[in-house]
This record gives sequence, structure tokens and C-alpha cells, in this order.
Amino acid sequence: MNPMSICTSSSSSGSSGSTKTWIAHGLVVGAAVAVALGAHAYFYFRRSGKFRTRVIGIIPARFASSRFQGKPLVQILGKPMIQRTWERAKLATTLDHVVVATDDEKIAECCRGFGADVIMTSESCQNGTERCNEALQKLEKKYDIVVNIQGDEPLIEPEIIDGVVKALQVAPDAVFSTAVTSLKPEDAFDPNRVKCVVDNRGYAIYFSRGLIPHNKLGKVNPQFPYLLHLGIQSYDSKFLSIYPELPPTPLQLEEDLEQLKVLENGYKMKVIKVDHEAHGVDTPEDVEKIECFMRERNLS
Repeated sequence: MNPMSICTSSSSSGSSGSTKTWIAHGLVVGAAVAVALGAHAYFYFRRSGKFRTRVIGIIPARFASSRFQGKPLVQILGKPMIQRTWERAKLATTLDHVVVATDDEKIAECCRGFGADVIMTSESCQNGTERCNEALQKLEKKYDIVVNIQGDEPLIEPEIIDGVVKALQVAPDAVFSTAVTSLKPEDAFDPNRVKCVVDNRGYAIYFSRGLIPHNKLGKVNPQFPYLLHLGIQSYDSKFLSIYPELPPTPLQLEEDLEQLKVLENGYKMKVIKVDHEAHGVDTPEDVEKIECFMRERNLS
């Protein structure tokens, strides 16, 4: 099996075949990690059953977005987008708990109304990762893995959440995991669609708002398997606690992509490849697109 074919999750979500694919791939990746890091240490973790087992999902949400103010509260076929994301996250089998982290009382009130646990965070958080860290510090219970679930992914598949968790659990050399899917040609030059390149062991090399790799003709190669980064990411909780202390890096600032700070500081990031049809909501125009997508597939 090619390590890059990390795992493929059907967007119909929940099939037993998809689950078997996750498990089978986990075994393959686990064996590769054992070789790379030393079988004794790796299989000690696996036998002990205590390696990164406690998992929390955090949905960071802020009202004051420069591109789309009030985005978490926008209605998607009659429900606030943040509610749809929370309902999908609750279906993930690897999460022990799901909370919303926000600095806005309007968002907090909305979330409490549909039953979500809410943690209030400061307005000074620079990005979702810092907001997740602040929320983690305020929780009484300790967790090994924190999953940052983007509130603007109202159709995120629970299998993708489980996939990034399992990827981090079987890769002790990584502190971060995330997901990619195939990039549509029409999104190749859209700076809101972040692209990713990955090595042959399934670790991230780079992320960019531009098309990567970029050939000398400056055109999309229809034969090349370009990858689109999905917003979901999980962290080792110990790494998450030091992330805010790492100084901003040049590539992070230039691309305005927080995951580049992880790579520029020399940390490893595991990437899984999934099938995922629906995009997140980045602009007001995306609301109509996702509602049409849902109507076409009878998704309520």
C-alpha cells in the first residue's frame, strides 16, 4: 500500500467498509512508524493501551471574521452553521467530549441553546489553535489529543475526525495531524482553498494558498493529483501548550497559515487523504453553494 493513500473515507459516511479501511491503514502505518522510531518503544505504547487515548474535540468560533462577520451563526437550511458542525462532531467515535470555544456571547448563547458545552476564551487569540489551547487549559479534565474542528465545516464527516485522531495515535513522531482531499481544477488558483504537498510517508511538506506544486508553464496539470487541505487538525496536547509560545515564522506570516509555524519549527505533521465533496464556508457566497449541495443529496 502506498503510504500516501492514507485512508479513503466515502462522503456517504458510516459504512463498515470505510471503517475497515481506517483500521487496515492504521496497521500499515503503525508498522512503518515502528521501523522508523524503534519497534520496542512503539509497541510498548501500543501494548500499554495508554498512548494518546483521551481525546477532546474543540470547535473554535469567533464572530468578528474579516471575510464573513458572524459566520458561525449563519443559517444553513434552517440551522446555525455552528450547530450543524457540533452535531456532526458528536457522531465521531474517538471523541470523549466536544466543546465550543468562543469569545462572543452571542455565539455562546446560541450554542448553549442547542445543548453544547461552551468555554469562553479571550479576544486576544490570534487563531483557532491558540483558542483551542486556551480552552484546553480551562478544562478540569486532562486530554492527550485535542481535535480542532473548524466551525465552518457543517458537513464534516465523523469518519474524518476519527481518522485524524487515529493518525496521531499511530505516529509517535508527529505532534499534529490533518486531512486533505483531491483539489478541484476550478479551485486551483483560489487563495481561500489551501493546498498541501506531502512526502511519500504521509507527512506534510508544505501548505500554500497558491497552487503547489507549481509547474513552469504556470497552468493546472490535469494529470497531477493536487491536494486540498481540510480545516480539521489534531494536536498532541503537550505540543498544543507550547504552540502559542513559538514565535511567528516568516512563511506563516506570508501565507497567513498557522500550520506553517509547526513545520517551520521542525515538528512533524501527519496527513491523511480522504474523499470529501463539500467545501467549508469561507464567504457569504459559499452558503448558497452548500445549501444547494445539501438539497441535491437530500441532507437535512
